[in-house]
Formats: sequence, C-alpha cells, structure tokens
Amino acid sequence: MNSDFVKKGVDRAPHRSLFRALGLTDREINKPFVGIINSFTELVPGHMHLRQISDAVKAGVRENGGTPFEFSTIAVCDGIAMGHVGMHFSLASRELIADSIEVMVRAHGLDALVFIPSCDKVVPGMLMAALRLNLPSIVISGGPMLPGRFEDEDVNLITVFEAVGKVHTGQKSEEWLKDLEYKACPTCGSCAGMFTANSMNCLTEVLGMALPGNGTIPAVYSERLLLAKESGYQVMELLKRDIKPRDIVTKDSINNGIAIDMALGCSTNTILHLPAIAFEGDIEFNLDEINTISDNVPQICKLSPAVDGHYLVDLHEAGGISAVLKVLLEAGLINGSVQTVSGCTMAERVRNSTVKDENIIRPLSNPYSERGGLSILFGNLAPDGAVIKVGALAQQDIVFEGTAKVFDSEDLAASAIRNGEIKEGDVVIIRYEGPCGGPGMREMLGPTSVLAGMGLDASVALLTDGRFSGGSRGLSIGHISPEAALGGEIAFIEDGDIIRIDLKNRTIDWVLPEEEKIKRRRSFDPEKGLEKAFKVAGRTGYLGRYAQFVQSANKGAAFRVVKEG
Repeated sequence: MNSDFVKKGVDRAPHRSLFRALGLTDREINKPFVGIINSFTELVPGHMHLRQISDAVKAGVRENGGTPFEFSTIAVCDGIAMGHVGMHFSLASRELIADSIEVMVRAHGLDALVFIPSCDKVVPGMLMAALRLNLPSIVISGGPMLPGRFEDEDVNLITVFEAVGKVHTGQKSEEWLKDLEYKACPTCGSCAGMFTANSMNCLTEVLGMALPGNGTIPAVYSERLLLAKESGYQVMELLKRDIKPRDIVTKDSINNGIAIDMALGCSTNTILHLPAIAFEGDIEFNLDEINTISDNVPQICKLSPAVDGHYLVDLHEAGGISAVLKVLLEAGLINGSVQTVSGCTMAERVRNSTVKDENIIRPLSNPYSERGGLSILFGNLAPDGAVIKVGALAQQDIVFEGTAKVFDSEDLAASAIRNGEIKEGDVVIIRYEGPCGGPGMREMLGPTSVLAGMGLDASVALLTDGRFSGGSRGLSIGHISPEAALGGEIAFIEDGDIIRIDLKNRTIDWVLPEEEKIKRRRSFDPEKGLEKAFKVAGRTGYLGRYAQFVQSANKGAAFRVVKEG
C-alpha cells in the first residue's frame, strides 16, 4: 500500500502518533487509507449538500475495509461568477483543483481516492488529478437540480438569464423578473439542464470513472445517497483489484465520451475539458476527430437549453446515460470493451439497460439531427479550430454572412447589446477573452442570453476567443484559436469586415483581401494581449501566473509543460 510509507516501521512512530491524535485506532491505521475529496461549499448550490454525500461515501468505504480521510477543494459557481471579474477565475480554478489534490495525496500517502464534485470546473479538475495520480479512484457527483415551475411552465437558471433580455427590451417588468428568480432554482444540485456541470458528470459516467446514474440521478433523491455508498464500497474493490484511472480512461473511452457528447448535445466546454483530461493521461487528442465522430453519431437527445421542457431528471427517468450508451453500442457507435469502475466492461454494464421514453431518448431512426450536437469549425479566422453547439440550433446547415462589430472585452460587447447597438445581420466579435488574454477565458452567458431574450439569437452571430456557458444557444461560436492575445487572426478584424460562417461545411472565414490582412498583421503588438491580462490580474497573483503558462483553447487550456534544459 502507498500508505505504508507513512505508517509502517520504527521510523514511522512519530507519524503514527499524529494519526492517533486524529483519534485513529490500530485497526484503522492498519487499513488502506482512502482520500475523500469533497468540494463542499456554502457558496455554491450545486455543492451545498455534499457533506451528506461524503458521509455516505465514508460509510461505504468503512463497510469494505478502508479508513476514509476527507479533505476539501475549492469550487466556483459559474452562475454566481458570471458577468463580472469573478468569471476570470472559473476555468483557472480547474488547474488549482487538480494541483491541490495532488499536493494532499502525495504528501499524505493515500491508497485510493473518491472524488465528490458537482459543478463546472470541479469535475474536470478532479478527473485531471485522477489521471495524474493514477491511484484506484471513483467519482460520485452531487447530482442535478430539479427544474422550477413558473407560470405553469418548467424553468431553470437560463430562463432567468434570458428573461433579463426581455426586461431590457420592455417585454417584461422587473416585478415579473423578481417573481421568476424566486422559482427558477428550487433545490440543491448542478443547474437542471445539459449545461457544463451536468455534461461533465454525464461524460464521467461514460468515461467509466463513475457508477451508472452519476450523471442523472437528481441531487435530492435518496437514490443519490445509495449511489454514494456504493461508490465508497466500490473504490475498495478497485484497490483490491489494482484497477486505476489509466486502465479505464483510454483513447477508446475518450472517443466514447465524444460520441455521447454528440448524442446528447452537451456543453461546448466539454471540448476544453476532454483534451485537458487526455493530456493528463498522455492520451492523444485531435480536434479533427470530433467532427469525424459527429458525422457518424446523430443527436438523439435534447435537453434544456437546446429544447424547452426536457431536463436531466427526464433523462434519468427515460433510462439515463446507460440507455443512451446501449442505443449507440447496439449500432456499433461506441466501444463496449472499455473498462469501468464497476469492474466490468461498458458492454457488460449496460447489457440490461433500456430506453423507457422515446420522447426523451429518440431511436437512431428518428434523431433530432443526423450529425452530433457539437461541431468544430476551421477556416482562416480559426485555423486551429472553433466550436459551436449546433444541437441548440433549429437548423444545422446555416450559411451566415454578416458585418463585424468588434469589442475588446465581454463588458463592452454586453453594454452594446443592452443599448440596442446590435442589429440583425451583425457578427459580434468579442476578443482578448481567451485563456491567456482574458485571462481565464470567461464564459459569456450574459451576451448570448440577452440576445436570445431580445429574439436575436438566430439573426446575430457571436464569435469569441473566449467561451460560452453550457446554457448558451444560437450562433455562438467560441474557442477561436489561436486567440487574439497570441496573435490569432481574430486580433486583426475591424468594424465593417465581412465574416462568413458555413455550418454545413464547418468553416469560418474572414472575407478580406490578403494584402489588407498582411498590412494589419504587421501592426500587431505581441505585448498587447499580456498587458491586458496583467492589467486585469496583476503580475504576481494567480491569474498573472496562469496567463503565462496556459495554452490555447485547442489544447484544452491546459498548462504548458516546462521542459528540462
């Protein structure tokens, strides 16, 4: 056991003395040490109930012969952090989460790990740590929130964001908005639709790192506590069999994750997190492969925000992720031989799963679209790629050509949208919001939801080197790479330039004579991007250091590896 080096032998008597100070008996000291990494916080509704989840996990660990040790990580609520300086810290928190877990585990000699995330960047941060540490591990999330009810309709957080646009256009009153905000988020858990948190919790199940139900059992169901106990019990089985994350998360399971991503129409943020997770496991990840998988895997499930009235709880009642996996497995669209934390292959795990509601999980013969829910766009504006959630569009073969209106920050763009400066046919360019230039690659749910509330989400395109919330919809194209701060083409666009988006052919181009492009490139100041980053973050704080080490979005915004010599 790894813990032997902190508790065995004469030289470890001082260490054992400290364990006794924790109240541990000889029996407990002699058992395997299991780290329970809990992201509980009183600031985040998705995490406010995780103490109860942790208690259930620890009960399962003890039942199967382990000694649990709980410690915490940070957690940012993207909804609360949205639209102000706090959003600079959301994506950046992912690396801190992975690093802090590594520190605690390596310093204290743990044998196995149970990860308890719930919301956006905590899930991938914990998966990155699991791949990096490669100890027997399992993930049990806090589960999704239930939708609220308002004016006889289901509502959620995105309903409130989009309602802001209705107030700005005079369609609704502030009193109406206040009534809505009281109803939209009725329980604990990660927000009710297929936003980033729930997307990643579902994909964790698909990657094989969580038991069935992890992505869809609602936070307030006692079934979630049963799953937590089973997860604690099962991590001990993984330890006994020496099954580790790198045995489970492989190239094949990553591709399975992409396939389910396409079938569900998950958040565009998965295209940041999957490459970063693969990076930690030394697994090759190529953005081109996403389009190849998307061409073969149709979208058979649509949840909010892509469609009204369907939520994670509905997917759970329809058979959950296991049912979606079974549909794709029977069609030969995923690899069923991959290992899972259940101790069996994925094919064995979903053998008895069935679709219980074809209104929620459609058959392959009647998909929402023949292509998957996400597309990677390439072109002279994004030579290293950009991403769009085509599953949230009414049509996936749109050709949109419009006139650029350029803003060097989200704040400037949001102000222009609220002031009515954006009209049909405009292409809103928001730049210097990438991983480096932001810094931290802020989500932009505010601008997209206000445009949707104004009824402009289908007639205005929004392009950025930043990113969007899982709740965004419309012609919202993010992750444009290279980003402006690193001299990407998006840095040279000016008001009035023509931008052409062809979703059928997955291209995004800047229509301008090449001689004019060359002229603009020559005037680029390579220090401009970092200067903006340092102005926002300071040079000595975490964001300043983050800006210097983070890679582009097409690399998952993972940190560069410092090479020796």
